[in-house]
Amino acid sequence: MKKKSIRLLLLLVCISCFTNSYAQSYNHKNNEHWLRDFQAAASSAVLLNNESAIIPIKDLQQKIASVNIDGNDAIVFDSLLNKYTIVTSFSASKYNSDSSLYGLSDDLKFYKTVIVQVTAQALNDKRTINFIMDIKRSKQLILVVTGKFKFLKYADEIDQPIIWTEKETDVTKGFAAQLIFGGVVANAKLNRTYTSKYIKGSGNATAPVRLAYTVPEETGINIDDIEKPIDSLVSNAIDEKAIPGAVVLILKDGKVIFNKAFGYHTYDRIEPMLITDIFDLASVTKVSATTMAIMHLYEQKKIALDSTFGYYIPSARNTNKNNIKIKELLLHQSGLEPDVDLPLLPIDVSTDSSAAYPLKAGEKVFIRREYFKAGMWPHMLNSKMDTRGKYVYSDLSMTYMKEVVERQSLEKLDHYVQDHFYGPLGMQTAGFNPLNRFDIKQIVPTENEEIFRKQWLRGYVHDPTAARYGGVSGNAGLFAAANDLAVLSQMILNGGTYGDVQYFQSETIHLFTSQQSAVSRRGLGFDRKDTTSEYGYPSKLAATETYGHTGFTGTSFWIDPEKNLVCIFLSNRVYPKVNNAIYKLHTQGNIMDAVYKAIEKAAGTRR
Repeated sequence: MKKKSIRLLLLLVCISCFTNSYAQSYNHKNNEHWLRDFQAAASSAVLLNNESAIIPIKDLQQKIASVNIDGNDAIVFDSLLNKYTIVTSFSASKYNSDSSLYGLSDDLKFYKTVIVQVTAQALNDKRTINFIMDIKRSKQLILVVTGKFKFLKYADEIDQPIIWTEKETDVTKGFAAQLIFGGVVANAKLNRTYTSKYIKGSGNATAPVRLAYTVPEETGINIDDIEKPIDSLVSNAIDEKAIPGAVVLILKDGKVIFNKAFGYHTYDRIEPMLITDIFDLASVTKVSATTMAIMHLYEQKKIALDSTFGYYIPSARNTNKNNIKIKELLLHQSGLEPDVDLPLLPIDVSTDSSAAYPLKAGEKVFIRREYFKAGMWPHMLNSKMDTRGKYVYSDLSMTYMKEVVERQSLEKLDHYVQDHFYGPLGMQTAGFNPLNRFDIKQIVPTENEEIFRKQWLRGYVHDPTAARYGGVSGNAGLFAAANDLAVLSQMILNGGTYGDVQYFQSETIHLFTSQQSAVSRRGLGFDRKDTTSEYGYPSKLAATETYGHTGFTGTSFWIDPEKNLVCIFLSNRVYPKVNNAIYKLHTQGNIMDAVYKAIEKAAGTRR
């Protein structure tokens, strides 16, 4: 392997969130060195021609391309761009036989924004400048230029945003990529006049609006103080056959400071776990999908917390579910059973897809179109109630709320959250029925289910109720990778804003995430810290106002607003069969405790 490739690999491993690698990250000393270089890049990279505030890019649903004309390998730059949204990479070197780069221009015809990496000297190359001027006539152009500022004279005719830095290194490229999407900020100015256009003091400033990707040392935390204990805890869980693998992501002060994959998809150790892998989130769906939709409709005054279930759902009015308040459903105090048996008759299932059997629950398992209306829904509505006013966690609560959401929004739940949240936020993997969009190898398998579908489940929802819905339910069915959960969590932690877009009022976030029950710890939809837990739930050291949710498959995310902290743990503990070993080991709670100890140690060092 060439030295350059080795250097690139080490950099990618240093910041584990830049790569799909599951290898060790750099140690504290090397992280400090990287951080000094990154801070130097921040102080020297000048943003020009951004008076219209094109940077940070706001619309993450547009088609964006990244073109590398004559710079070094763009792997760091492009991989970081793709942390924020899908960015398609092009290399001008593949068009060397085209003296005018017309072929490259043709291949970019469907892209709205084109990010071009180029050296300063290349701006004096006729082929390059003609290509750039052609792009800027029909598209939003962003230039990332490396080279001496004296070459700014070649950019006088360019009036679209330019990020200019004198050094071309992996660190400067990483900074520029994050700057484009608002993970880091621009503050630097030109220290002297170069042309009549680019005078001394030129340079636009920006504000941080999205996640940054960095090393723990930027927040004052020593990598060794979090990586060593987390490595030990997760490795122990794998050794004890509690989980075959996991992904851990730690988000502090709006910065992803730790993101690492451990183990394998299965115990046969064939497919290594990657940080981009997609997990069945199980009951994390309740807050990451259903509660998000409820909060949105609540703000539009389409759902009222004190209204009754029967007010929204006519078919419930002649049942004992009629007078259940929406608030009671969200608090799990409605009197509903934890779950209800939903029998499937032979007529309800087919091995072939058809108009009569359109809902896919597994390989060669299709549910009858009329099953919900004729069997499932009546069975759910006629289930008994005997604990109203008490806290009894029930999956039925959010299946009911799915019906409320869809009736009040006039959209299916999966479409609603995709259109209003996941797409605009740049959440690339989050969604239901992931096999419709992703290769099966990117999706982590769950259980060998032997009762209903009688097969290994991979890409099909583990939860049997959600499977009967065809994979889209209010209680389960959402799949996502860790980075997407981090984006959603940061939006919530920000009080409802992300990417300079306001998704919720801060008052709504506070209402739903704060304790709203007189008989339990719960918020509205959200779970919260249990101060009575013997072992600490979710963590002994978590602040009282910590909120989040867990999922049956071995997933969780927790947000601590006091520490400005998010902890995400994704595993497939139900593989190959359901077991509770990970909870007996207290792996998730111990990981959070280790992070809190590292934060406290860092605070003590600064004092």
